[in-house]
Amino acid sequence: MGLMTFMRTKMGYFLVGGIAVVLALFVLEPLLQQGTAIFGAASRTVVGSVDGEDIKYDEFNTKVEQTSAQFKQQYGGVMNAQMQSMAVDQVWQSEVAGVVMGKEYDRVGLNISSDELFDLVQGSKPSPLITQYFGNPQTGQVDKTAIMTSLKSREKNPELAKQWLLLEAEIEKQALQQKYSRLVGNSMYVTSLEANDEYMNRNKLVNFKYVNLDYSTILDANVKLTDADYQEYYDANKKRFDNPQETRDFQYVSFSIQPTAADSAIVKNQVEKLAVDFKTTPNDSLFAANNSDVKVPFTYISKGKLDPAVDSVIFNYPAGSFYGPKFSGNSYKLVKVVDSRFSPDSVKAAHILINPAQVGGEDKAFKLADSLKKLAQGGGNFADLAKKYSVDGSKDQGGDLGTFGRGAMVPEFETAAFNGKAGDIKVVKSQFGIHVIKIEKQVGSSKVVKLAYIEKNLAPSQKTRDAAYKKATAFLNEVKGDNFSSLAQKQGYNVGIAERITATQGYAPGLDNPRQLIRDAYDADKGDILPQVYNMDNSYVVAQVTSIKPKGQLSLADVKKQIEPQVMNAKKAKMLIEKFDKALSGTSNIDVVAQKLGKTATPVENMVFANPIIPGLSQENKVVGTVFGSQVGKLSKAIDGERGVYAFVVQGFTNPAPLANTFKQKETMMLTNGQRAIGSAFQVLQTKADIKDNRVKFY
Repeated sequence: MGLMTFMRTKMGYFLVGGIAVVLALFVLEPLLQQGTAIFGAASRTVVGSVDGEDIKYDEFNTKVEQTSAQFKQQYGGVMNAQMQSMAVDQVWQSEVAGVVMGKEYDRVGLNISSDELFDLVQGSKPSPLITQYFGNPQTGQVDKTAIMTSLKSREKNPELAKQWLLLEAEIEKQALQQKYSRLVGNSMYVTSLEANDEYMNRNKLVNFKYVNLDYSTILDANVKLTDADYQEYYDANKKRFDNPQETRDFQYVSFSIQPTAADSAIVKNQVEKLAVDFKTTPNDSLFAANNSDVKVPFTYISKGKLDPAVDSVIFNYPAGSFYGPKFSGNSYKLVKVVDSRFSPDSVKAAHILINPAQVGGEDKAFKLADSLKKLAQGGGNFADLAKKYSVDGSKDQGGDLGTFGRGAMVPEFETAAFNGKAGDIKVVKSQFGIHVIKIEKQVGSSKVVKLAYIEKNLAPSQKTRDAAYKKATAFLNEVKGDNFSSLAQKQGYNVGIAERITATQGYAPGLDNPRQLIRDAYDADKGDILPQVYNMDNSYVVAQVTSIKPKGQLSLADVKKQIEPQVMNAKKAKMLIEKFDKALSGTSNIDVVAQKLGKTATPVENMVFANPIIPGLSQENKVVGTVFGSQVGKLSKAIDGERGVYAFVVQGFTNPAPLANTFKQKETMMLTNGQRAIGSAFQVLQTKADIKDNRVKFY
């Protein structure tokens, strides 16, 4: 199972994606017993449905908890509202894909036979999931003995049997995905004409001169937009306004609960009293652990790991020194230097891991470890002993763990490896079992310190919180649906805006913990004041739903505010084109046109069609596309672009050498198109499916 893999990565990094819900099964077994539904009523037990197949809350939530646990492992135990939302979304996408793609596999006749599944688990080309569980991360080699042992054990272990069923289901799902990908990819074909066009688009060069007038040359105040202007732009760009899922907008007022000057004075006084006791306490590490808001391991730390204000000075202090109180960031720091020394920067080591449960208890495990230590010290081959006695995945490499720095191993293992010297063999106990460690090599040397460390955050007092909540409650009681902005302005509050918020979103502009607010917004109508004061990390919030944009084609009213800048530019484009038409009249010379407009014609050399960025300006697809479709020497008409209006004249094209290898060009394009087609195929299948999403009622 590769326990040292977990040690080296602080319990590991797992694959994340469609297969994520299974990858924690072997290390997160207790979570399988959780996930009890929080709603008793039968009508509140379905998270959603896909083509009539219900997604039950109990099963769905178990997978969310497992995915959340994986995120915590990956990101150092941190889990915020946005990450929780990501976990929910990831599991939801996996469930949707499972149903949608399952039906597609049946439709096209794809399946995985029992022989194929056997090969994927025990064969010469195992599934990536088998490699993940039973492979060595350094070599990629799979421990087939461990696989067979686990398979045999499931006959007497119902829970393990259930886990294997789930794992095999994920292996089958992944194999089907690969088959479908190959099926779609093999259906792609590129003609010789398409291959040559692509080659020309990436290699044909053009030189041209242009003159432009930027939209910013006309002040917005001098442009009057009419309903007809909005309607014209909307009608010409309707495809842009297809809303893939319902979104809502809301406005809000935040009432800060940041610490006041009085709060700061109180915390400073508390820290100063704490410092007096810290200096004289007989148990530095216990005192620090009990009084610090931030836990720093009581082990040797190398430079660069602490807050810069502390890190820049503490390594110059001798053992026994005291530093602080020091305020930096948003907290006070108190530090006692327990010890300092020079230590290796990294260690190369090997180990034998003994599981006490497999040898009759901890006492027998230590006796076995001591015997192995004596054998190795007496000339026994450590690698052979590791292969025979170790339960860690590194045993196939003779227990070799490679070279690692501080922080890569659990504290007991790290202390033994870094405090010894090359050639030492040590026996230590950790949470994983009893280790026999052979220190093979130590690299480098730098100063490290062991610190008793206290950090006290500057937090608002209850009085400050109560005052902010009182203001928020007063505003909520007074505000109405038609006076939110005006009342806020009258009372001196700033109004925040959150637009296009989806039902499952875990974040919103300016808000650090908005999930309950978003849930309530989706249970309200346009114009409603949300029913409560919401507690964010640093503020209280009162909010109002200002817009509801349904799934599907949005109306002009839905997007009118959003498209105003584009409509403004479209109106300016008409005004500038009129100006250009006058300058273009009666001449075929781009320099004359530029002179009439009070500009200078700008040359562009060696532009390719595939990179339509005009140097110093912007990406102008329409303009550059027109350039490549124009005749040499012919003055263009005025063209409205992204940034302004342009006119140009092509000075010449440079064609590349004929395509030497059409087959290779076609092969490259088929690979690219095939990959793009796979995503497009799933998107189409998902769009056609009847999907009902009820997650907002649960998360």
